[in-house]
Amino acid sequence: MYDRPLLLELFLETEEAIRRIERRFSGIQSPEDFLRDESGLDRLDAIAMMLIAIGENVQRIGKLIDQDFFDQHPEINWAGVTGIRNLLAHDYFNIDAEEVYFICHQDIEPLKQAIQMIRSSLS
Repeated sequence: MYDRPLLLELFLETEEAIRRIERRFSGIQSPEDFLRDESGLDRLDAIAMMLIAIGENVQRIGKLIDQDFFDQHPEINWAGVTGIRNLLAHDYFNIDAEEVYFICHQDIEPLKQAIQMIRSSLS
């Protein structure tokens, strides 16, 4: 049996982190927008922090639920989700603006949908 309250909390935190990324990414048209000025760098830093939080929560969720739940969503690189957390947390001053842009532009929406579907299937 799952620790349902803890899982719900982790999913809700992850969804909130995704919402913050979406808000902070609005108006960013290219990786250079992150590097153009202090405001862009602040957005890059804030998004990186939320990517770390997402990776941490996905790792914790993975320890609480069966791998089958993640396997139902092969479109998501789950190892990459936790891997980006490690990269950003341990090599913070070498954040790759292009990689963060790519993640925000192409990976966040499918991740959001997968997280919502997994959470719903646990209900």
